[in-house]
Parts: sequence; structure tokens; C-alpha cells
Amino acid sequence: MIKTEGIVIDEIRYKDTSKIIKLYTRKLGKVSVLAQGALRPKSQLLATTQPFSYSEFQLRKGRNFYYIIQADLLDSCYSIRDNIGRISYGFYVLELLDKSIPDNEENEKLFQLLRKGLKVLSNLDRDFLKFIVAYELKYISFLGYRPHIDSCVVCNKSYNTNIRFSKRLGGIVCSDCFSQDITSVKVNNNITNVMMELLFTTFEDLEFKIVSKSLLSNLHQILVDYILYNIDRKEFKSINLISSME
Repeated sequence: MIKTEGIVIDEIRYKDTSKIIKLYTRKLGKVSVLAQGALRPKSQLLATTQPFSYSEFQLRKGRNFYYIIQADLLDSCYSIRDNIGRISYGFYVLELLDKSIPDNEENEKLFQLLRKGLKVLSNLDRDFLKFIVAYELKYISFLGYRPHIDSCVVCNKSYNTNIRFSKRLGGIVCSDCFSQDITSVKVNNNITNVMMELLFTTFEDLEFKIVSKSLLSNLHQILVDYILYNIDRKEFKSINLISSME
């Protein structure tokens, strides 16, 4: 028996009335949980096994899955499902976590970031792109891939305006070191300044940061490519929904 808080990050139907959920928990990390009878209309597990929902669970470990003994809803994050912007970026946040971490690996910082991110997203009506760029920067830093942006990642010298970003090397490359990665993409000081600002700005203070949408879109694409490279994935399916919405 294990008692832990958890957030539902994915679900698949299992037989007629049950489903298997992926749960990101405070104590166990990411685990697969069989929610028996959760699809019945009057099931007590109906609310606690929806994507985005945050609950306290009592789990029992079985051979292939954990099983829910009891679940108490703490926050349904229902308002995320009420808005196309919230749900689009919300599914990206969940997929980002699901595809980038292994099972059964506890990470308190990632759990707190996911919880905080979904809570902020639940009340967001605009500036979704600014939120997601700030989230991506914090997330990859907690994963251990914080981009090196305050000097050249190769020679560690201060850089001028002629710079590139290398996903392979993990940061900014100065003009003297371009040959180290010919696939690096051209950026400018505005992008590096915004990266630094959003990395250290709390979600609550994001509304006071003025950033153009074109710069955010450019930065978002750079970060998506950087994350995919580091987690050895080809794509995020939820990005297609975001792209079509934008």
C-alpha cells in the first residue's frame, strides 16, 4: 500500500468499463495504474482519473500495474478543458512529461513544476505562448539540460551579435566556434535575453513581461527542437494541435 499525490497525464480504455491511466506521482514518479470500473457513469473514480486531475491516491502494486484502493480529488483542473488554448497547451505539457522521463523515477521538482504549471494554465485566458516558453525553459533545466546562454558554450567567451544556437552542443555558439556545429541556427541577443528572463521569471510575474509573438514563436520552435534532440524523440503529437490553432 502506497499513499501519494498524483496527476493523470494519459489514459487508455481497458475492456468495457475500465481504463489504464498514466499517473505522475510525488513518491513513485510515473506509473501505470489500472482504474477498474472508472468508465461506469456513477463510478467514484470518474473525476479522479481524468487527464489533468490532481488527487491523493492509495495504491496497491500488482504484477503489471498499480491498483487504486482509494482516490480523493484535490483539484480537477476542469477549466483547462473549457478553453481551446488551455487544453491545447495542457496536452502538450502532459506529453512533454510523458515522453521525456522514464517510469518509476521520482523527481520532486518536476512534480511541483507540473502541478504549478497546470494550476496557472487553469486560469490563463491569453499569452499562452509566453507561458509555454517559460514552462519549457524551466522544465528542461530541471531535466538537466539547461541551455548555456550567458557565454559561448564551446570557448566560454562573451559573444557579440553574430551568434547561433546549437541543440547538439547545448547553447549559444559564437562566430569563432560556428564550425563546431554547422547545423546550429542563427539567433540574436533579443532571443538570448528573453530566454534568460523567462527562465527566472515566476509564472505569476509573466504578465509583466512584454515579448513579441514572433520572437516567442521562434524561441518556442528552438526549444521544441532542443528538447526533442535531448530526449531522443522525433516529435510531439500535441504540437500539431497548437500549430493549427495558431
